[in-house]
Amino acid sequence: MTDPSFEALPLAAPLHRVLRELDYSVPSPIQAQAIPLLLQGRDLLGCAQTGTGKTASFALPILQAIHDRPRALQPRCCRTLVLTPTRELAIQVGKSFATYGKHIRFSQTLIYGGVGQVPQVNAMRQGVDLLVATPGRLLDLIEQRHVDLSKVEFFVLDEVDRMLDMGFLRDVKKIVALLPAQRQSLFFSATLAPNIVDLARTILRDPAHVSIAPETTTAEKIRQQVCFLNREAKRPLLEQLLWEQSQAGAQKLTIVFSRTKHGANKLAKGLCASGIPADAIHGNKSQAQREKALERFKKGLTPVLVATDVAARGVDVKDVGLVVNFDLPNEPEAYVHRIGRTARAGAEGRAVSFCSEEELEFLRDIEKTIRMPIPRWDDHEWHLETLAQQHGNGRRAQQMQSPSRNGSGQGRRRPRGSSRGGR
Repeated sequence: MTDPSFEALPLAAPLHRVLRELDYSVPSPIQAQAIPLLLQGRDLLGCAQTGTGKTASFALPILQAIHDRPRALQPRCCRTLVLTPTRELAIQVGKSFATYGKHIRFSQTLIYGGVGQVPQVNAMRQGVDLLVATPGRLLDLIEQRHVDLSKVEFFVLDEVDRMLDMGFLRDVKKIVALLPAQRQSLFFSATLAPNIVDLARTILRDPAHVSIAPETTTAEKIRQQVCFLNREAKRPLLEQLLWEQSQAGAQKLTIVFSRTKHGANKLAKGLCASGIPADAIHGNKSQAQREKALERFKKGLTPVLVATDVAARGVDVKDVGLVVNFDLPNEPEAYVHRIGRTARAGAEGRAVSFCSEEELEFLRDIEKTIRMPIPRWDDHEWHLETLAQQHGNGRRAQQMQSPSRNGSGQGRRRPRGSSRGGR
């Protein structure tokens, strides 16, 4: 694109109008490269860091097509299907389409679990231009003959890496088998592991490939730190961090990541008992509870959100200044998505990770995945130097044992079942 501006893109007048109203003038790199390709009708495999505007990259071309080629809706059918791994992300994508399509006539609905299906069934009765769905509930309604995918023109898999990590591969394949052969398919993800590329080859036709950054790098504006300490010291250090964050002038919101649902509940209750307003969000919460917690968090009424990895996708809050990995994730790619909740839309942020002895291997895998050591933060009273040295020695030994810098490109993983309960 010779002129790096939204005005240079061949979008319809109603889309340019809303972009001006939103004060969007310069597209992000993923938008600048993906939108022209999608407007040409190409299939696409797109990879970019979280918070870089991937949703607009596919929403604007799809809205353009709906505007240019209006169709009579058919009962139970949709023209566009967007699959997401979580309810939160489905809601976020739906809101984005509503925002960008403000001046375009189109209909949409959301289908996800955790709520009653009757409103979703009623919404699909006349058909919609856009359906945003999570795989499980969508398949339920398809089996009940409330949804028909035979008329889909645009198929989007959003956050593909997370979707596969959460065990949706079988469901995705079932859904793809129900789609018409003639369609435009789009993959978007923040990381691009070999299993995603393999899946893409089975779904995409001669896709354009847009990769804005190395697949496992982390946002440059995030100040990353790791603390070496005993497990018992995590809670007092967290309270110190949260007190300091409450004194910050801006971006006072904090997301704290716990590995399990029980741990998230326990930590949130403990923080509240210590006078720090906090709430927990995880897969066992009802949709109404999750939405209420997110709304209070966005408004700053509850400045601390304790979350499992279910919140690492689909929670787009601009004012998150601090992310704390109270428990290190046992899958290194999850680290990238967790800390990506801060430094959104060009802002700066801080990510602090707590590492106890039993988490050293997780830390090594994370550093291998992001291709850099995480700087130590020792300036607190619970610092454990012996553990820090143990990590340093282990990292050096790992480097010496590696046959090459490229190696297999994969860190060792804990069995995925061990973290499933936290989602």
